[in-house]
Amino acid sequence: MPFTANRQFKAQPRFLVAADGMYYTSDDGRQILDGTSGLWCVNAGHSRREIAAAVADQITQLDFAPAFQMGHPAAFEFANRLTQLLPNDLHHVFFTNSGSEAVDTALKIAIAYHRIRGEAARQRLIGRERAYHGVNFGGVAVGGIGANRKFFGNLLTGVDHLPHTHNLEKNAFSQGQPQWGRHFADELERIIALHDASTIAAVIVEPVAGATGVLIPPVGYLQRLREICNKYGILLIFDEVITGFGRLGEPFAANYFGVVPDLITVAKGITNATVPMGAVFVRQGIYDAFVQGTQQGIEFFHGYTYSGHPVSCAAGMATLDIYLKEGLLSRVQKLATYWQGAVHSLRGLPYIIDIRNLGLLAAIELEPIPNKPGDRGFETFLRCYELGALVRAAGDNIALSPPLIIEKQQIDQLFDTLAKALKLLE
Repeated sequence: MPFTANRQFKAQPRFLVAADGMYYTSDDGRQILDGTSGLWCVNAGHSRREIAAAVADQITQLDFAPAFQMGHPAAFEFANRLTQLLPNDLHHVFFTNSGSEAVDTALKIAIAYHRIRGEAARQRLIGRERAYHGVNFGGVAVGGIGANRKFFGNLLTGVDHLPHTHNLEKNAFSQGQPQWGRHFADELERIIALHDASTIAAVIVEPVAGATGVLIPPVGYLQRLREICNKYGILLIFDEVITGFGRLGEPFAANYFGVVPDLITVAKGITNATVPMGAVFVRQGIYDAFVQGTQQGIEFFHGYTYSGHPVSCAAGMATLDIYLKEGLLSRVQKLATYWQGAVHSLRGLPYIIDIRNLGLLAAIELEPIPNKPGDRGFETFLRCYELGALVRAAGDNIALSPPLIIEKQQIDQLFDTLAKALKLLE
């Protein structure tokens, strides 16, 4: 099982057998409030009949179309609709099947872009500590999670990492973006001086780091990264697999922060997790470089059998219809203040050493048990599940990202359950 303690799970399995709206049903018949949108992905709530109907119709009309040298209308229609949500000139889409594939695709686009422009030495990639960019070779290499890297050797060479921005001494219990920490972006200048800008293709960051505990960017941090990348001709990639599709109250974090990257990776909420899909959004100038820089034939030697799969596109367009009809891409703006108050109401409960929030994201950081990192977080996850709420343990951080359809009484239920679970900890 992926990212699972298999022996522990088989000794005490947890099975979900149905889902509807804000709730899962467990195999013993209990209703489990979904505090994590499944795995950061079911933004519109579970078992949406509109998506199921669109998928069924598509399967009976066109179940598959080859993506190499052929096309089908739905892929182009969906791409056009998506780009209307994006800021500035992010006008082009390359479809993948997951966030991991989207990240590796974006990294390859960045390296190939510089080569086409006659700067083939630009192959170095800059990630960040405590970053998660999926589990393929490129994503793990630019990611900054030690446990994800240590079993697999060197992965990609020519990768460096920015420091993460999390600092308990300066920013504990910040509400929204912390005021301190913009200077961490200036570390990019040091890395550039070390390697020389002529060797660096791209910098990739999550606008809000999710899997390592919802790390919120300091005020001005992302803007400063953009300035430095512009200065040295380095591409900036936003990994928005988590922050995309309304999580911060805007279609994307790029809209929310007012920072336009050169490429954006997405997945998860693109189809409400009904059918696997991912995508890379690409600025016009990058697309033009490929098309104009290649005299004939294939411009980009990359792709997947299931790129722009007809069924995934159908699910995606039905999901987008829901987002737009129900105002889910901006709904968080109406909930953010209430959510923030509920999150920070936990302050003072046992073992809490920090609370972080932005949009409809939050993390509660717990004091680790000496010599047993992660155990307290996992115990809290288990306690919450027993009490009827699904949360996510990221080490000793409890991460929360409920579906965007959540109501205030369900927010209260989620944090009442979490408070009960924390009080039960030993």
